[in-house]
Amino acid sequence: MKHFEIITADTVVVGSGAAGYNAAIRLKQEGVENVLLVTEGIQCGTSRNTGSDKQTYYKLGLGGETCDSVRQMAQDLFAGGSVDGDNALCEAALSARCFFNLAELGVPFPVNRYGEYVGYKTDHDPYARATSAGPLTSRFMTEALEKRAQQMGISAADGLLVVEILKKKDRVCGLICLKKESGVFLAVQCDKVILATGGPAGIYEDSVYPLGHTGSASLALNAGAAFQNLTEWQYGLASVSPRWNVSGTYMQVLPCFVSVDESGKEREFLLDYFKDPYEALSAVFLKGYQWPFDSAKVLQGSSVIDLLVYRECVLKKRRVYLDYRKNPFGIEEIEFERLLEEAFSYLDKAGACFGTPIARLQKMNQPAIDLYAQKGLDLYREPLEIALCAQHHNGGIAVDAWWQTSVPGLFAAGECAGTHGVTRPGGSALNAGQVGSLRAAQMCSAMAAETGTVAGKEDAAGTETAAEKFEILVNKRIKEHEAFARRVCGSENDAGAEDDAKSKDNVEMLIRQARRRMSDCGAAIRNCEAMEQAILAVKRELTQLDQNVHAADKSRLYLAYQLKDLLQVQRAVLAAMLDFAKQTRITRGSSLYTDEAGVLRDGLEELFRFCPENSRDSRNQVQMLRQNADGELQISWRPVREIPQAGDFFETVWRQYRENKNIY
Repeated sequence: MKHFEIITADTVVVGSGAAGYNAAIRLKQEGVENVLLVTEGIQCGTSRNTGSDKQTYYKLGLGGETCDSVRQMAQDLFAGGSVDGDNALCEAALSARCFFNLAELGVPFPVNRYGEYVGYKTDHDPYARATSAGPLTSRFMTEALEKRAQQMGISAADGLLVVEILKKKDRVCGLICLKKESGVFLAVQCDKVILATGGPAGIYEDSVYPLGHTGSASLALNAGAAFQNLTEWQYGLASVSPRWNVSGTYMQVLPCFVSVDESGKEREFLLDYFKDPYEALSAVFLKGYQWPFDSAKVLQGSSVIDLLVYRECVLKKRRVYLDYRKNPFGIEEIEFERLLEEAFSYLDKAGACFGTPIARLQKMNQPAIDLYAQKGLDLYREPLEIALCAQHHNGGIAVDAWWQTSVPGLFAAGECAGTHGVTRPGGSALNAGQVGSLRAAQMCSAMAAETGTVAGKEDAAGTETAAEKFEILVNKRIKEHEAFARRVCGSENDAGAEDDAKSKDNVEMLIRQARRRMSDCGAAIRNCEAMEQAILAVKRELTQLDQNVHAADKSRLYLAYQLKDLLQVQRAVLAAMLDFAKQTRITRGSSLYTDEAGVLRDGLEELFRFCPENSRDSRNQVQMLRQNADGELQISWRPVREIPQAGDFFETVWRQYRENKNIY
């Protein structure tokens, strides 16, 4: 007898961030009626809970005198390296449509009196394409999209953690979900799934991802989907509690960098490296422009600041703070004209060549102060603890030009889709999430129109419906998950057993330990010997997971699944990093692979020796990773897909569009 619930849908969207809600809305707009949005927490996720001093949205230039074009934007996205040209072209071509959709939904992107969306330059941006609705741009996007989804009557199942993607004949046929509160399993029958679960935030301890976001990349990994560019991340300086990027004006106002040792002794440490205080201040200012850690800016550039913070935090085991209450190095009045010309000019135009860092921040960006105040931290009265943190995954699940993965019926949109490559313009991730979810919805609609829904249909022999076959498959898989739950949660027969289970609960401790290990050896600074030891530890912990993990009761079972997910993803990411180091022997992007034979910026420890990227050959390749049916990881390399050639003739495109032939 069936002891589990089965829900049926045409297409399921997993995730309730900006990409997830947009996917659900676009599905409805494209004529897919039975859409279900599944989320482990409506209020969780990066889109709703993250930002910076001025969170950027990157799109085609829509104001000013600078000429722009779809092809030029695509080329600039493609130039980041290890980026597929068809994805870059889609993200450029649909950026205006997706941006205007958000504006029409009420996201307050600023315009001038004539209606121009005036832009500014962001990192890796040759044009002024960036815009912002303030520190909470992605939250405004998510809230506006959620409101529209509710108006359209889109169903949302909250409190469900997806634990497995089900397949039939190598094609998606459904999902197994865990009700987080009760620890009860249920199934969803569907033939199309759009994953919008964000990046694998849970694998790092030093992280600016919000605490409510861990990611679920192992779902696609275990389903056999291909991944690409798993080595490519974005790291930067961020506050620890609350988790927030300290980019832009947080750095441009020249705060004081202070480290505190175990005894509580405080000291400024930048002058351990910089001999000229104004050189140090100029480098701090540039961190605002150049916030992501960039290995190309280590030997000459501001990323040495990141290494100095990493040295204090990880190597010396100290805590580092930004203090906005006083000027650095005991300087009472900064001589701003002694700064780098770029820094002096910027601060002078902003009218901020005076006072203390907090006074300058108040002048330049009061909302940046208010944001921390709303989170319970008063920058006027207390310092801000920071670290070098993981912020965004540029790699992820490999997708085609319609954001479909290598598994038919499985799509990925938002940060979980690995479309960005080595470097990307700041804010392009928000655009990519909107474009990718639109493309996925369009293809899901085309597939539904061609095949119809599978639920309830008879098979070729006419003896057994798809629903009946699905129930048999689900019954088998849920039994496996229930056995895992019993091993993790133990006996709940009496009060003594319950007290014993609580005393043995170790799942959060194991999560912290695994994250700490990854941050120490496989984040912005990557040491091959340490990563080899880490991957051995991860494999061992995965093998012994059932025996070693204990949760007090079924309401904490979801944490065991999160631990399992982060270990499986760590294994894949570490394997990719080690393969990259072996194949290329270089450092590139937002990471530094230590190498005793490499170069060293004067004044840094030997640990920071590395081999710089002396050619861009590796950026013409994409590293692929797939987990086979036996659980083994297979890594290969392929050339990037070039940008599709221009030259379409209007009449031809119009005819193909009318006949719906250009969809495929």
